[in-house]
Amino acid sequence: METTVQRRILVVEDERTIADSVAARLRAEGYAVEVAGDGPAAVAAARRTPPDAIVLDVMLPGFDGLEVCRRVQAERPVPVLMLTARDDETDLLVGLAVGADDYLTKPFSMRELAARVHALLRRAQRNADRAGAAPLCLGDLEINLAERRVRRAGAEAHLTPTEFDLLAHLAQHPRTVLPRERLLSDVWGWADASGTRTVDSHIKALRRKLGADLIRTVHGVGYALEVTR
Repeated sequence: METTVQRRILVVEDERTIADSVAARLRAEGYAVEVAGDGPAAVAAARRTPPDAIVLDVMLPGFDGLEVCRRVQAERPVPVLMLTARDDETDLLVGLAVGADDYLTKPFSMRELAARVHALLRRAQRNADRAGAAPLCLGDLEINLAERRVRRAGAEAHLTPTEFDLLAHLAQHPRTVLPRERLLSDVWGWADASGTRTVDSHIKALRRKLGADLIRTVHGVGYALEVTR
């Protein structure tokens, strides 16, 4: 008889009422949940029992969520949903740069949080299924789907998991303008268009790492990967 492995979620939040509410909702969704209340405890928990995903508050005692993300991702890549009390683009870009995949601004609904966690885990499984995929070579851009590595003009670029997924999706539709809403659906797995700013922030990060000429903006519509033939 086939058994289903229960996914493990690490919730890192120092406000007890929020931590308890998040943990209760995720347990109701069928996940095994562990809670940590500060930075050092979060890193220790991730080492002790590696989670399938982390829900991570930015503001924490000990050291903050950004440092937690840096340390955890340096040891083992894991999907991270960051929680922030501020809707500031600088904070968002820093979070993405250290390996966060998605973010929610407080206050948020438990329904939306659960949906975001589901989407992160679906993406992680989809990436695992690409193990035997052939590399994409477009002009001077090479994307190795199996190894999740990117080179442009021979130089390797170090991308976060979400940056890689977004670039790979654009590369599978070269020179095609993809609306932000479609990118949210195809890459993030979101059913609504409430996170278009997330797409914009990831595009900025890709341009910074790979060159501003690689991705074209079509104002009011979306983005297209521009590559030489």
